[in-house]
Amino acid sequence: MSRVESFPPIVSEKSKVLILGSMPGEASLKAGQYYAHPSNAFWRIMGELFGSGPSLPYAGRVERLNFAGVALWDSLQACIRPGSLDSSISEEVANDFPAFFAKYPHTTHVYFNGGKAETVFRRHALPSLPNTQRVFTRLPSTSQAHAIPFDAKVQPWSVMRKVLSNPRR
Repeated sequence: MSRVESFPPIVSEKSKVLILGSMPGEASLKAGQYYAHPSNAFWRIMGELFGSGPSLPYAGRVERLNFAGVALWDSLQACIRPGSLDSSISEEVANDFPAFFAKYPHTTHVYFNGGKAETVFRRHALPSLPNTQRVFTRLPSTSQAHAIPFDAKVQPWSVMRKVLSNPRR
C-alpha cells in the first residue's frame, strides 16, 4: 500500500473560510491540483458561487478563491490509501492546524467537504486547538462517489457566500 501526502494549503491573508477535504485522490495527486478529477463537482460548485469554475485555468480558479476569501486544504497531511476512496484510508497523520490558525487568525469558518474530512479533523486536529471560536460545518461531498444531484450539492455550499459577504465575520 502506498503512502500519500497532501498539498500545502491554498490560503491568503484575507481568507475567512477554509474548505477541508480528507486527502487528494489519485487524479489530483497526479495533476498536482486540488479536485482534479473531472467528475468531482468541486470546481463546478466554486464556479457557481465565486466564478472559479473548471473552464478557467487552475491558477485562475485559485486566484478567484483567494480573492473571495476562500482557503483550501485537507484534514490529513499523510496517510496510507490504495486508490482514491476515503474508506480505504489508514494510518492517518493530521495537518498542523494550530500553526495554520495561528498564521491565519481571520479564518473563522471551516467547511468539511464530506464526512471523512470532518471525522479526521475532529479526531486528530480539534483536540489540539485551544478553545476555538471557529464555526465547523459539514457539507455534502463533491465526490462523484456521493451521488446526489448537482443542485442538491450547490445549495448547502452556498452558505459560504453569506459568511464572506459579512464584514464583521
